[in-house]
Amino acid sequence: MSSPSAPTILDRGVIYDATQQPLSRRAAFFTSIYQVPSSGIWLSAFQVGTVKHAPDSTIQLARSRDQGKTWTLINFNFATQLNGIPGSLSGPALHEPAPGKLLLFATWFNRSEPARPLFDPVTQGILPSRQLVAESLDDGSTWSNWRILPTPGLTGCGATGPILSWPNGDLAFAFESFKQFDDPLPGHHSAWLTLSHDGGRSFEPAALVARDPQHQIYYWDQRLCPTQNQGEFIGLFWTHDLVKKCDLSVHVGRARITATGLQAEPIRATGIPGQIAAPLCLADGRWLAFVVDRSGPCTMALWQSSDEGQTWPIEQRLIIYTHNEQAAVAAGGVPIDFNQYWEDMGKWSFGHPALASSTADEVLCVFYAGTPQCLSIHWARVRV
Repeated sequence: MSSPSAPTILDRGVIYDATQQPLSRRAAFFTSIYQVPSSGIWLSAFQVGTVKHAPDSTIQLARSRDQGKTWTLINFNFATQLNGIPGSLSGPALHEPAPGKLLLFATWFNRSEPARPLFDPVTQGILPSRQLVAESLDDGSTWSNWRILPTPGLTGCGATGPILSWPNGDLAFAFESFKQFDDPLPGHHSAWLTLSHDGGRSFEPAALVARDPQHQIYYWDQRLCPTQNQGEFIGLFWTHDLVKKCDLSVHVGRARITATGLQAEPIRATGIPGQIAAPLCLADGRWLAFVVDRSGPCTMALWQSSDEGQTWPIEQRLIIYTHNEQAAVAAGGVPIDFNQYWEDMGKWSFGHPALASSTADEVLCVFYAGTPQCLSIHWARVRV
C-alpha cells in the first residue's frame, strides 16, 4: 500500500452554540456523534449544564438531515431523578439496533447532596452512579423511561464512548469502574464492556478490557471501535502513570469477543502524545485516531496508521483545532498530583473527541471547545 497523504479539512461548523443558550445550559461537553444507518440522519448527544460536572447536568440531542452541515436541537427533557433520587446525566451514546429503533445510553450520578463534587479529593472516590438506557421510535424526538443496565460488583462506573456493533447484530456498551465516593480503600481502575445479543434488551456480565495488575498504570477513558472482523475491536486509552505522576503516550489495544471470553493482544504505546483518543477503522484498512493533546500547544489532531497501529507518522497528522487552554496544571507536563488532576479536569475548556465515517473517504470529527463558562460543540468534516 502506498503511503497515504495527510487528511484535509473540507468544512467546519457548530452543532451547539453555547453563547445562545441560557446560563443553565452553557457548558456542553461529553460529545458523541452517530449516523443512523436506516435513515442517514446524523445525531449528536452531549452533556449540558451550568458548568462542567454540575449537579444540574442533563443530556441534549441535536439532529442533522443534511449530512452534518446544519443542526437542530431536539427539545426533550430527560428525567434526571432515578427512583426518586436527584441526579445528573453524563456520557451519552446512541445506537440503532433495528431500523426505526434508537437506543440512548448514559451514566446517572447521585446528586442527593448537591454540594458534593463528582470526585472526592479525600477518598479519591466517585459519586454513586448507574448506567442507563432509553428507547426512541421517532428519530430521537421522544424517549421512553430510563432502564438500568446492571453492572454487578462494580462501583464508580461511567460510560466511555460510542456503542460497538457488528454485522450479526451484537452490540457492546463500554464503561470504566473505579471506587465509590466514601470508600476509604485504594481505588483500582478498570475498563470494561458488556455485550448484548438481542438488540440491547439484555446484557452479558462485563468483560475486562484493560487493567494494570499492579494498579500503577491507569487506562482511562477507553474509546473502542469495531474492526471489519466479527466480534473484534480496537481501543485507544488515555494512559496515566501514577508512580511517575505523568501521562504516557496514547496506548492501543486489539481484542476479539469469543465464545470463551475476551481474547486480547497486549496493550502498547502508540507514541502519540495526548489523552482521550477516538479510534476509527476505515474500510481500506487504515486506523484513525482523533486525539486531544494538552501538552502544548493544545490541539485536537487526527492521526492515521497504515500498519494496524504500529506507526502513526507525524507527517500524516492533521491539526483540527488549536486551543488556548486556561487550566495549566495538568497540561504542563510536570509531575501531577492525582487529586489536583481531578480538580483541573473541571476547568479544561476543550476536548472529548468523537469520530465517525461520513462517506468512504470522509469523516466527521466532533469535540467541545470554548471558555470554562461557555462550552460549545464543534464539528469538522475531513477528507481522509
